Amino acid sequence: MSLVTTHVLDTAKGKPAAGIAVRFEHHDGTAIAHGVTDDDGRIRDLGPETLAPGGYRLVFDTADYLGPQAFFPDITITFRITDGTAHHHVPVLLSPFAYSTYRGS
Repeated sequence: MSLVTTHVLDTAKGKPAAGIAVRFEHHDGTAIAHGVTDDDGRIRDLGPETLAPGGYRLVFDTADYLGPQAFFPDITITFRITDGTAHHHVPVLLSPFAYSTYRGS
């Protein structure tokens, strides 16, 4: 399993958000991996199994999913990895005019 995984749930529809493209990057913008959420709204194989401690970010391309009037056409979540061998799950709860995130398990 990759060190970093994500899950996007559409709280307005009450279901997983499938088909959202996600980029995984170093804090400086250097690409590490990319993927698309599956039918369960998850990406389980986003990047390597270990990473150096430091700053990273996930960029969610929500424009296509939310449509042409998307208030948040993309979401960038910046986070820090201090243990480069511990699993880091970064879920997103998404709705047309709001989103939230947290460190999951």
